[in-house]
Amino acid sequence: MAQYVKISCIVKTDRVNPHERIHSVGGVNADGTRWRLNEDKAISFIEDGTYEFYVERPPGQRVGVIIATSAWGNKYLKTIADGEHPNNLLSLPTCL
Repeated sequence: MAQYVKISCIVKTDRVNPHERIHSVGGVNADGTRWRLNEDKAISFIEDGTYEFYVERPPGQRVGVIIATSAWGNKYLKTIADGEHPNNLLSLPTCL
């Protein structure tokens, strides 16, 4: 069974295309330590069932993070609530 993990920050690339804007996602563990995964690794964890990621948008309401595929066949992360662009993730603060 997958473990639920909250994404609370991201690291953006310098790319303009929304499908290529996220380099890494991150958050805070229960013990207060910070974690970060590059987007490819986060996608792998979703695909193999290790983790189910979510964001809180608005605070207190969980929105699931899913894998989407661009028109060019590239996988990227977005939330269930997003259209084509990963706006909920892109609006998160930058990971420290």
